[in-house]
Amino acid sequence: MRKATPKKRILLPDPKFGDVLVTRFVNNLMLDGKKSIAYTIFYNALDIVGEKMKDSETTPLEIWKKALENITPQVEVKSRRIGGATFQVPMEVRSERKVALAIRYLLSFSKKRAGRSMAEKLAAETMAAFNNEGGAIKRKEEMHRMAEANKAFAHFRF
Repeated sequence: MRKATPKKRILLPDPKFGDVLVTRFVNNLMLDGKKSIAYTIFYNALDIVGEKMKDSETTPLEIWKKALENITPQVEVKSRRIGGATFQVPMEVRSERKVALAIRYLLSFSKKRAGRSMAEKLAAETMAAFNNEGGAIKRKEEMHRMAEANKAFAHFRF
């Protein structure tokens, strides 16, 4: 690469829980720079999770973190061109990318869900991911299946 890699921006922790991961999630949830609305949606979603899963002894934030952990992919396939043929080569996912993919999956499948508000959709998808079900979990398993099917091309890793 010609240019130096840009410096990582330091994210400030969120106001309620003091967690940087929450800020990162809210930044991805945010549309048109409306961060306060994104925070409101996120906190309302956690409140809904807390109400619906009050029999569980874990806090809503822990449920959300466990849901993110459940949908985090370990391997992915990358296209690699070798001698005119394109192979899907299974690769281990970098730690930064793991979190980014998990957040992206949770948000995209939340948006596709049926529901009134985004907070309700996000809460429903979070609870589904916590229980190892839902669209985001299916996406992760599909990615792992693709990597498993193309294991024969693992020696093309670079």
